[in-house]
Amino acid sequence: MGYDVHQLVAGRDLWMGGIKIEHELGLLGHSDADVLIHAICDAILGAANMRDIGYHFPDTSAETDGMDSKIILKKTIELIATKGYHLVNIDATICAERPKMNPHIPAMQQCMAQVIGTDPDNISIKATTTEKLGFTGRQEGISAYAVALIEK
Repeated sequence: MGYDVHQLVAGRDLWMGGIKIEHELGLLGHSDADVLIHAICDAILGAANMRDIGYHFPDTSAETDGMDSKIILKKTIELIATKGYHLVNIDATICAERPKMNPHIPAMQQCMAQVIGTDPDNISIKATTTEKLGFTGRQEGISAYAVALIEK
C-alpha cells in the first residue's frame, strides 16, 4: 500500500498519473510532485519489501530535483525486477476537490501502462473528493492512495 500528499501552490504545473493537467495551481515537491505515481511507487516497493521512494529517490538529492515521476515509476519497476518480481495490477484513488480527475483517468492509465509495460486495464484509478473537509477540501493539497499486486 502506498500513500502520498503534496501541497497545491501557484507557479507549478499539475502532474497526475504522468500527464499534465491544466489548472491554476500545481503540486509542490522536489520532483514534479505527481502524488499518484508516488503513491503507486510506494505500493510497488512495499509489496517487494524494498522500502519506499524516499529511500531510493531522496528529496535531498540534486539528481532527483525536478525529476519526471514517470522516470521514478520506470526505475521502480526495474528495481522490483532485480528481486524477480513483476507488476500484476494497481488499484489507486486520487483525493482532490479540483480539478475534476475523472476526465483524465484514461490518459493516466494509458501513460502509466506504457511506462510500466503493461495493459492499461491493469491500472485502476478512481477519484474522490473529501466533501470540502480537511486540507483537500480547502484545496490546499492533493493526496493519493494505491495498492499494488506483484508476482515473483
